[in-house]
Amino acid sequence: MNLMHEISLSDYGQASTTPSPVAQMMASFANTFRPAIDINLGVGYVNENTIPRQFIADAVNHIVAHHHDFHAPFNYGSPDGVTELIAAIRTYLAYHHFGNLTPASLAKLDMIIGANGATSLLDAMTQILPRGIVVTTDPLYYIYTNQLQRAGFQLLSIPEDRDGIRTDILAEKIKALGKRRNEISFVYIVTVNNPSCSILTTQRRIGLLRLMNKLCTEQRRKIPLIMDTAYEQLIHDPDTPTPDSALLHDELGIVHEIGTLSKTLAPTLRVGYMLAKPSPFLDAMVQKVSDTGFSAPLLNQHVAALLLEQHASEQIESVITGYREKAVQTRKWIEQYLGNEVESIIGGRAGFYFYLTFKNTPTHPKSAFFKFLSRDTGNQSIDAENNPTVIYIPGHFCVNSDGDMAQQGQRQLRLSFGYESLDRIHTAIKRMGEALAYVQIQRQ
Repeated sequence: MNLMHEISLSDYGQASTTPSPVAQMMASFANTFRPAIDINLGVGYVNENTIPRQFIADAVNHIVAHHHDFHAPFNYGSPDGVTELIAAIRTYLAYHHFGNLTPASLAKLDMIIGANGATSLLDAMTQILPRGIVVTTDPLYYIYTNQLQRAGFQLLSIPEDRDGIRTDILAEKIKALGKRRNEISFVYIVTVNNPSCSILTTQRRIGLLRLMNKLCTEQRRKIPLIMDTAYEQLIHDPDTPTPDSALLHDELGIVHEIGTLSKTLAPTLRVGYMLAKPSPFLDAMVQKVSDTGFSAPLLNQHVAALLLEQHASEQIESVITGYREKAVQTRKWIEQYLGNEVESIIGGRAGFYFYLTFKNTPTHPKSAFFKFLSRDTGNQSIDAENNPTVIYIPGHFCVNSDGDMAQQGQRQLRLSFGYESLDRIHTAIKRMGEALAYVQIQRQ
């Protein structure tokens, strides 16, 4: 009997046959998750209480009843996006002063709508931009950077502080590259970082642009600076000033902002957009939208436009208020139950994450801390069915394993307070305090 070989795969396809470590961990958790008992502080789901279900239903019903007033809302559409949605997003950004953008500054920029949310725009870049080095932060957005590595890109990860990427370290790293500087494909920055929710300040953005302008001039080529603003509309600390969009300081036309309505409206709408000066790169992104699905679903685009036109202000207020309340209370519990072991806390001013660094306690999946919270210690009283499993994202997955933060990442974790109710968050963090006590006993 002749041996039949499996279907041949590309290098990317072969790398994708094995789920990423985070995907494996989350799949394992999902298979055993007990909704009434277990607590999710890991997956970055948004606050269910702020999703405008009734507004969405009303918008859908209105479009169905008055479909002749909309351009083919149930058909195919233009790959660069519905005109009404693009206009609504422009008005929304300017009215709420996101990035301190104005109608005049926005008028100089083109906007396209992704085929399936901001993630589809990130995916498009892996095919449009040449393989090479991607500069990003450390800790890093582990979901996208894992895809980049599977696609053949290399990471140059730069440590951050509460104000974002350390541009002084970036300058040193670029210099150390020597001739390999010509291998830099693009720079990718999440402006309110995931996983840490550090906020990239205006000063750091300007400093980053200066470095990039210098590098572009030296290389005699434009290197894209991708600014992912997914969480920037969720700055809820009243004492934190709104940072400038890097687009306001972009002289060379290298800044490309990616935004989303998932965090403020609803992830299910899958509305993501790119904002930049006209360029061949932007033209290629439009074609990639067409290649992926002709356009984003027109019904979703029209629903999103109606929501922005009719309910944006009250929706933003609801979202900001909800996350602020959760952030303040969650930090109090972190300090109450984990405080003696916490070396640093980043986050709590924007988005819905806290990023913790412990003094001595490992947090990786094989650690005693993780095993306690996943009910996998071998101790029946700890692993009992009536105890909750508490999921978090270990810092081990959030840092570049070949970068400067690899060792520190073993003592770090990301907590998401977006999805669960406050009483369940309280239960989970109290349980984490018990896990720390368990670790101390194990050491003795």
